[in-house]
Amino acid sequence: MRFPLYIAKRYLFSKSGTNAINIITIISIVSVIIATAVLVIVLSAFAGLKEYNISVTSIIDPDLKVSPSTGKTITITPEQEKKIASIAGIENFSKVIEERVYLEYDGKTHLGFIKGVDENYLKVSTIDTTLFAGFWPSLGEPEVAIGYGIRRRLSIAMSDYGNLLRIMVPRPGTGQITASDLSNAFNRSSAVASGIFQAGESIDNDHLFANIDFVGDLLEYPVDKISTIEIKLTPDADESKVRTALLAVFPDSIRIKNRAELNDALYKMLNTENLALYFICTLVLIIALFSFVGSMIMSIIDKKNHIKTFSDLGASLSDIRKSFFYQGALMIVIGGGIGVLLGSIIVFIQQQFGIVNITASLPYPIRFEFLNVVIVYATILVLGVFAAKLASSRITNNFLSKQ
Repeated sequence: MRFPLYIAKRYLFSKSGTNAINIITIISIVSVIIATAVLVIVLSAFAGLKEYNISVTSIIDPDLKVSPSTGKTITITPEQEKKIASIAGIENFSKVIEERVYLEYDGKTHLGFIKGVDENYLKVSTIDTTLFAGFWPSLGEPEVAIGYGIRRRLSIAMSDYGNLLRIMVPRPGTGQITASDLSNAFNRSSAVASGIFQAGESIDNDHLFANIDFVGDLLEYPVDKISTIEIKLTPDADESKVRTALLAVFPDSIRIKNRAELNDALYKMLNTENLALYFICTLVLIIALFSFVGSMIMSIIDKKNHIKTFSDLGASLSDIRKSFFYQGALMIVIGGGIGVLLGSIIVFIQQQFGIVNITASLPYPIRFEFLNVVIVYATILVLGVFAAKLASSRITNNFLSKQ
């Protein structure tokens, strides 16, 4: 063990007798360093992108959302509300009525999604922090907070009591709507835009918020009928226990989803893209290791006289192989470490200074995660050790006998 490792350390920092081999070896190590750094940066960039998307959805999506498993409404009594409030792990909850609506303002129309929320909603959601003009709808008033996309499409003037936003929904009932009763087919109400929020394009383009009583009257819901219950958990909450307790509160069948389940398509897409890019970058790393194997084999051939000397001095074939294997493994350990360090430095620079921007004011989101560093370093070590083993296996009894 000592002899192969000693020889490996000597060869690690010594130059080959052929200048071309030295250049090829340097190029192969640099390519490994760059490929490792790129893999760190790519994984960190996707971690940042995932965090950014989660931060956008967390503005409107609660920790838990209770909705009916069938139909559109849940019946909730004051006794059930008290039971929900007493469940350990629930910090706050809000009753919500939500529905697709038809918006009309000053001759322009648009399809939107209205959420009627109670007075506890802002204790569950932080949507009010995205208001850049006006104020959140007051209790008992026909006011709505609208997304910037709706405001832009309809050219809505804020706090314009002389020209109200008309909100329409199909009237409950069955049968086909005919031209003669088209005017009676919709429930209508009017409201003033009290505030404008900007919480992300997907929300801004169709969402508006109002008081739950305003939306309940528009939809002709009784006071005990709601669409969903949105829940904020305490930091130390046990989600599985909270779910079990909620299921016991409602005799009717309900569905309970957390933030990840509410955005399962987004999460699956991000995870799939992350995995695909990891494999692509790993493939680039494997290609870089091919040149590393080639440079090692050329170095072995260049040192054939040394190998012959070791053999004559009594070194076994296994020890000679180990010497070059350890040399290659040490090169991978050091090169991979430098690549990980370089990639981490670039990630930290982007985090602190935002060198690369998506827009003029939004730096590309990036997040340093220690797990990503472990994954990258483990990948380079596994592949590098295999490459070193492959190169050292070039030394055979045949190779020794030809010296």
